[in-house]
Amino acid sequence: MVEAGVKTALAARVESLGGCEVKAGEPLAPLTSVRAGGAAEALVRPRSPDALVALLKLAREEGVPVSVLGGGANTLVGDGGVPGLTLKLPGDLFPEVADVGPEEGRLTLGAGAAIVRLINVMRAHALVGAEFLAGIPGTLGGAVSMNAGTKNGEAFRVIEAVEVATADGVGWLTKAQVPHAYRHSELPPGGVVTRVRFALRKGDVVASKAVMDADLGYRKRTQPLSQPNFGSVFTNPPGDHAGRLIELAGLKGYSLGRAQVSTLHANWIVNLGGATARNVLGLVTLMRQRVREQSGVDMKPEVKRLGDFP
Repeated sequence: MVEAGVKTALAARVESLGGCEVKAGEPLAPLTSVRAGGAAEALVRPRSPDALVALLKLAREEGVPVSVLGGGANTLVGDGGVPGLTLKLPGDLFPEVADVGPEEGRLTLGAGAAIVRLINVMRAHALVGAEFLAGIPGTLGGAVSMNAGTKNGEAFRVIEAVEVATADGVGWLTKAQVPHAYRHSELPPGGVVTRVRFALRKGDVVASKAVMDADLGYRKRTQPLSQPNFGSVFTNPPGDHAGRLIELAGLKGYSLGRAQVSTLHANWIVNLGGATARNVLGLVTLMRQRVREQSGVDMKPEVKRLGDFP
């Protein structure tokens, strides 16, 4: 169990490396969109790529577990907290690079930047192609790791290359070198995404904005965006929708403690205020079990779990 506010030897060791902001026993619930869970043994924000590599090298040499917390939009932190290092890359760790020609453009942004930053830079350079990412919360690094998207597209459709840091250094991987599938990608073991390069094209920015506005309007009408949540709980089974199956199983609006299956969209769990990770995970387990019993479908959880779940 990681105790909030307690400074450990690990945090002191990381501080001695320099080049990082370190917070020992830092509560993580406020850094996640569902607002539940415990504390980090050491929450670390590296101030440079070299500092990040040094951290990863320390972790490898001393057998320290490493977790990466992006925007916390698709993450459930255990009530027992997160042992080891919890890395959070600052959004401004890297400068933005725009290489724009008459017909296409490449944008390179830091992995710690919010997804909406890509949309804003895309519009500023009169580029189109990533409209389907508008409105998705979280960071660009998270978008890479889970191949984020909607029914209209997924991140790797517009990703050209990904820069990854490991204990051995930092290097670029092409899109083809990063295996990816629906809501999933495979990074090198121990690798942390540091930058992402997107390949976009020149186009009708007015039409592009209209598409994004329409999609955002639809999301606001059909998803509980005004309540703490972590987005879709399960990936959609082939040829079906997880929300439909959960509603068919009679769980729409069902509560466990202060966590509730949303009354607006059954594939979302909302925090009514004071929900624990145990409450949330209990609902995830129940939803999966009931759908399996009702429809014979074994749904795959989409949410990323961090830390200990006592």
